Amino acid sequence: MAKPKHYDLICIGGGSAGFSAARIAAGLGKKTAIIDGAKELGGLCILKGCMPSKTLLYAAEILHHARHADRFGLRVRSATADMRAVHQRKQRIIGEFAAYRQQAMAAGKFDLYRAYAQFEDPHTLRLSTGQRLRADFFLVGTGSTISVPPVPGLKEAKCWTSDDVLDLDFLPKSVIVLGGGIVACELAQFLRRMGSKVTQVQRSAHVLSDHPAAAAAVVQRALVDEGIELFTGTQIQKITQDRRGSSVRFSHQGKIVTRRAAHLFNALGREPNTVGLDLTAAKVRTRPNGQIITNRWQQTSAPHIYGAGDCSGPVEIVHIAIQQAELAVRHAFKVKGIKPVDFSMLLSVVFTDPQLATVGWSEEQLAKQGTKYLVASYPFDDHGKSILMEAKYGHVKVWAEPKRGRILGAEIVGKDAGELIHCFSVAMALRATVFDLLKAPWYHPTLAEIITYPLEELAESISGS
Repeated sequence: MAKPKHYDLICIGGGSAGFSAARIAAGLGKKTAIIDGAKELGGLCILKGCMPSKTLLYAAEILHHARHADRFGLRVRSATADMRAVHQRKQRIIGEFAAYRQQAMAAGKFDLYRAYAQFEDPHTLRLSTGQRLRADFFLVGTGSTISVPPVPGLKEAKCWTSDDVLDLDFLPKSVIVLGGGIVACELAQFLRRMGSKVTQVQRSAHVLSDHPAAAAAVVQRALVDEGIELFTGTQIQKITQDRRGSSVRFSHQGKIVTRRAAHLFNALGREPNTVGLDLTAAKVRTRPNGQIITNRWQQTSAPHIYGAGDCSGPVEIVHIAIQQAELAVRHAFKVKGIKPVDFSMLLSVVFTDPQLATVGWSEEQLAKQGTKYLVASYPFDDHGKSILMEAKYGHVKVWAEPKRGRILGAEIVGKDAGELIHCFSVAMALRATVFDLLKAPWYHPTLAEIITYPLEELAESISGS
């Protein structure tokens, strides 16, 4: 048997985590390889996640404004979705992103193996091509896959996943969306705005249950106002299908409800994509759902094997996956001055309309930590720019230290919240106070100007205490 080729670092998975790790390792002069057996290179974000979904969501937003142009005194005779043209535009844009990534991966800075990998032992991989490779260090960045929870009839049903919805080139007449998380809410609103009849069935008491309840309630109200038939606090009893479509029976407010639609969309979440790696052979411990357990340096129970991104958590966010992967490589090769990923500045955005964005520890987390704070908020429906834009959903909320006024976190639910939240992420990175932010000029009338109102309230509270 031929001796396995040896590397300093092998990255399993060529998405955001694996590519970033390989790029850093190659820059440090290390012999590096990426192993990725997916049909297309680029990773979830480029191919089936962030970029295609936001391309489609923006198209739906434009259509929504055109259909409601009368609010602005405008007459738009007709506005309809040409799904084939929308699909082709998305394909073109995503193709450009993917081509750029593929060129970077094939540039020769590291070796690329188009295969799947499985551990033989803690230092050896067997590829689906039959090749065997060894390395001093490994970075596992295999991402996540669609979850199929034990819901009666779900496994047997022919469901759409987010992949299918993002690849539609026709307008479905009706869709039942199972779930109330980020993907479920974003794509349910997309389908409704494009013209589909949408029913959404959510187990928790409100959508976006991992987010602050008051902020999630704003998004929920917007979804309902736009015509989505939304059921929360449900328990699915049974899913059935026939030639006409899908039927979902569920309990809701003490009654049994049944809804039918032409199509069924499983948006009940994702789970770590680690099943085929044989992590047991590598002596890597996982949680019951397959998620890789890592320490603050991204090391697994086998210290030379690191995990990053969706497969290790704790969140499924691209910039966090990149930070984790870069940290792992620098830790493995003993780069000085590194620090663990700082989750006290965790940034999150939900791209519904209105958007929901948060940064820092939540109020609930601060309370559990016993951290004292002051909080202030201001509504979009009392702000000049948002009123003239007909963007009245939501609020800005800020919390800060009671004595010095250092920003501890913020929550924005409203128009362009994903853009506005960066005012606070920068402030937190610089350990700025409410007084520091108020020193800056804020142009009138702008959406960003709304941030000054809760800041002024906090400043008055701190100065008067």
